[in-house]
Amino acid sequence: QVQLVESGGGLVQTGGSLNLSCAASERTFSSYSMGWFRQAPGKERLLVAAISRSGGASYYADFLKGRFTISRDNVRNTVYLQMNSLKPEDTAVYYCAASEATPTSRYKYWGQGTQVPVSS
Repeated sequence: QVQLVESGGGLVQTGGSLNLSCAASERTFSSYSMGWFRQAPGKERLLVAAISRSGGASYYADFLKGRFTISRDNVRNTVYLQMNSLKPEDTAVYYCAASEATPTSRYKYWGQGTQVPVSS
């Protein structure tokens, strides 16, 4: 079972940047597609970005408009989410997750989440 631990969240001002990290316990990290999700208060959890096992393909939610970048390091067993030009509507709990299939398939393993409040 993969254990995922997110870090890097915290209060940021509008227009600022954050780089979230998610460390995986599993040595076979490269066998999982990885995704970042977010859940704002009172709203459903949404896929923000996802990346294939090798890192060669990535997917983004349309509403991001190029502000976020997902990447992974299969040596360090870590996936990242670089978030730029943050807006108050980006305020949410951000979760990383691992899928045993493609990046747009069902995600089986989840981290505990990290809070990202964006002040106006």
